[in-house]
Parts: sequence; C-alpha cells; structure tokens
Amino acid sequence: MKKSVLGRKLLYVILVIYAIITMVPFLWALSSSFKTLEEIVSGSMSFIPKHFTFANYKMIFLEQELFPRWLFNSLFIAVTGTALNLLFNSMAGYALARLSFPGKKTLFIIILAVLMIPGQVTMIPNYLILKELGWLNSYQGMIIPSMINATFIFMMRQFFINFPKELEEAAALDGLGRFGIFFRVVIPLARPALAAQAIFVFMGLWNDFMRPLIVLSDPNLFTLPLGLNTFKGQYISYWNYIMAASMVFTLPVLMIYAFFNRYFIKGISFTGGK
Repeated sequence: MKKSVLGRKLLYVILVIYAIITMVPFLWALSSSFKTLEEIVSGSMSFIPKHFTFANYKMIFLEQELFPRWLFNSLFIAVTGTALNLLFNSMAGYALARLSFPGKKTLFIIILAVLMIPGQVTMIPNYLILKELGWLNSYQGMIIPSMINATFIFMMRQFFINFPKELEEAAALDGLGRFGIFFRVVIPLARPALAAQAIFVFMGLWNDFMRPLIVLSDPNLFTLPLGLNTFKGQYISYWNYIMAASMVFTLPVLMIYAFFNRYFIKGISFTGGK
C-alpha cells in the first residue's frame, strides 16, 4: 500500500515537472509579445516585461497590412481541409470496414503502404503534379492534395469495425439506405472519433510550413507560418513581432482543443460503443 502511494506521488511530481518544462517556453513567448525588441535581445529571461507595451500587436494588425490576410488564408485552408478530411476519411474508413467490393484487401494494403512512405519523398512529385495542373499559388493547390489522409482512413476503419452493426440493421429495417444510415446514424455516433481526427488534422494544416513554402510564392496567399518567416531578415529578426504573431497563431489551436477536448480521449480509444 505504501509503495503504491509513493509511486503515485512520484508520478505526480514527474508530471508537474514535465508540465513546468512545457509551459515555461510558452509563458516566456507570451511575456515577450509585450516587450520591446531591445529588451528581448538584451538576454534577460524575466517573465515580467520592464516596459509593458501593446505596440507589437498594434503593428502586426494595423501596420502589417498582409497579416490579416495571412490569418484568413490559414483559417480558410485549415477549416476547409479539416472538413474535407472528416468527410472523405470517414467515408473511406466506413467502406473498408463495412462494404464488400473487389480489390478491398489490396486497397487496404496500399493505404497501409502509404503510411510507411515519408512525406519528404513525395514533395517533388507533388510539386510537379501541381505545376502541370496550374495549381501553384492557389487555394486548391493547398487544399486538394491534403483533403484525405491515410492515417485517419485507417483510424476510422478501426472505429467502424467496432461500431455496433445492430444499429445499422435497425436503421435499414426502418427504410434507410446506405447513405442514410451513414449520415443519419453512423456519423452522429462517431463524434468522438471525428473530434479526435479534427484536432489532429486541423493542427497539421494550421502548423504546416513546408507545403506552403513549396506551393506558394505570392505574399497575398501566404499562410501564417510562412508569413511569420518574413519578420526574420538577413541582419535582424524582429522577435517582438514574431512573439506577438505567434500568440495570435496559437489561439485557434487552443480553442479547437478546448472545444473538442471532451471527445478527444474517447476518440483515440477507437470504439464504436459507449
């Protein structure tokens, strides 16, 4: 009994230390967003600004004309891409879990094989395809190649395999077709898995730097990660503006996680029942 209590206390200590280590960089960035550039580059590690100022936020929103545009681009690409992923990944996962069709096993093996291919390997082929389609410097060039994800197709398949068939059979007896069963019965009950998927997909699209760097060259189409890079020059980096923009950049992810948090743990358990 004493060993169990001691082990639990030790676990709490480790978790608290890990939480502090995780939070310190974020708190320093938050503090630095209200500091002047001179104070940041002075090397001081204080968490309380000596000269508290909102000038950094004022600059990025009012004086940097493209910042609101970058924010809109990131939101549009991330929200649209997440919605398309939720639809197509769920439909593909359901088809692999429930339907019987020629080549089903082969298709599933191909999806598993895609999971093993590093994204860096496909960068050049993706660029060449987008160039041939004329989709460079466009929203479709950012959204369409990322609107499905093999990882989440596999995840949704695992979820639907464990989904109670009795519910679908009852809906079929009431006269619903396959699409009716999927959209009116299965999807509403798959909210935990969809929420977990939404968090991961949104964060991936929101934080993506490499794809916009390859596809986009027009500053008006830049996403926030790419736009933040423009605050870094050859001879000087405006860390005060970077920190302020980073705080704005972090807010949507925190809001998404807070909204879907209650479904998150349920979703990653891959179960269709309660």
